[in-house]
Amino acid sequence: MAKIKSAFFCSNCGYESSKWLGKCPTCLEWNTFTEEIINKNNTSNEDLNYLLNQNYESKTALTLKNIKSSKDVRILSIDNELNRVLGGGIVSGSLVLVGGEPGIGKSTLFLQLALSLSPRKILYVSGEESETQIKMRAERIAFYNEQLYILTETNTQKIFKQISLIEPELIIIDSIQTMHSILIESPQGSVSQIRQTAAEFQRLAKETHVPIFLIGHITKDGSIAGPKILEHIVDTVLQFEGDRHYSYRILRTLKNRFGNAAELGIYEMLHNGLKQVDNPSELLITQKPEALSGSTIAATMEGMRPLLVETQALVSQTIYSTPQRTVTGIDLRRLQILLAVLEKRGGFLFGNKDVFINIAGGIRLEDPSLDLALVCALLSSFQDIALSPKICFAGEVGLNGEIRGVTKIETRIKEADKLGFEKIIISGYNAPNAKNLKTNIEIVSLYKVEELYKKFFV
Repeated sequence: MAKIKSAFFCSNCGYESSKWLGKCPTCLEWNTFTEEIINKNNTSNEDLNYLLNQNYESKTALTLKNIKSSKDVRILSIDNELNRVLGGGIVSGSLVLVGGEPGIGKSTLFLQLALSLSPRKILYVSGEESETQIKMRAERIAFYNEQLYILTETNTQKIFKQISLIEPELIIIDSIQTMHSILIESPQGSVSQIRQTAAEFQRLAKETHVPIFLIGHITKDGSIAGPKILEHIVDTVLQFEGDRHYSYRILRTLKNRFGNAAELGIYEMLHNGLKQVDNPSELLITQKPEALSGSTIAATMEGMRPLLVETQALVSQTIYSTPQRTVTGIDLRRLQILLAVLEKRGGFLFGNKDVFINIAGGIRLEDPSLDLALVCALLSSFQDIALSPKICFAGEVGLNGEIRGVTKIETRIKEADKLGFEKIIISGYNAPNAKNLKTNIEIVSLYKVEELYKKFFV
């Protein structure tokens, strides 16, 4: 009997070592090495014959001049949100990785995609659910595709045999952590199995020009489970996120070789599947019967999409020795910078105040143009003076208290005008780009935070 051989793999980057190491020499992470069996003793004769009969064509190097250019062929689905985050549709031969928390709706989203692409031939491979479970979910979705094939299998070689028989136009793998290859002895979900199976699907996508979606699990810190090389192998990485207490789900692009890597799609979870949200600004702005202090509207951008969101601030006297700083939807460090600017440039003392910030609707934003709305919300709550809900803000605040210009100001102004806002406050440095716009909204340009305070709170 052959001796069982094992090796140690870094769960973060996939680095292989013959012995356990405390610190990975490649990614410098601590305590990430796990032991895995690497020898192959139980491969069946059928699987060996299948591997031996594969035609592996050798590639020859070509000069750039001799390579034929091809048009960017994309499959357009009826899901405009998915088309947007993918850069305009599903690219032939692309490998897309989708991560998200358990129960967030990843399987529902892509089963809905497969059902909506009728009459295209789709193969949905599940390593987690039975055919009956998948059919029960499909019956709740208001689409039907007679060319949708369901396969419950985890062995990649057997999956490839079915692919050669069916010849689908699109493949969905749910999930990559459940797949295993006969070339690797380690268990499903291990670093080496994820790396091997992902590489096999990548080769399949590039040789057959069939797009493949890989649904993946995430770890407790929110990153996609498996080695980091998995995200480098694929062409596009999507993150499906949301709060279970809200009905809205966000599909965010983290990497995209075929389009903008900052796009965002918004869905609403209903009993019969996921519904596209065509105008999320109307849903993210809370309808209130009267103006309240600490609430402002920010005109932000996510990729090419303008979003108007409500920013809420609460400033109260602290009862602790160290005041609280709590945020939802933004980076805490950004809030600390804005508080320091208000103390240094405006003379507002927040050292004995608790500060709470919330972006309404459960959405998370990183656009620096949110700064101006946050500053106004903080001042509004500090002074207990309400601002008109018909005013919105778009500007970045610098460390010297200056209001800096932001990108795509014309798109932000047009979106605010479309939603019925009466006034938008922007940076004076954006004023030349906005003066020729034909809109009904009043455009006010400012250069300093002091000017903002004098205009609304004096």
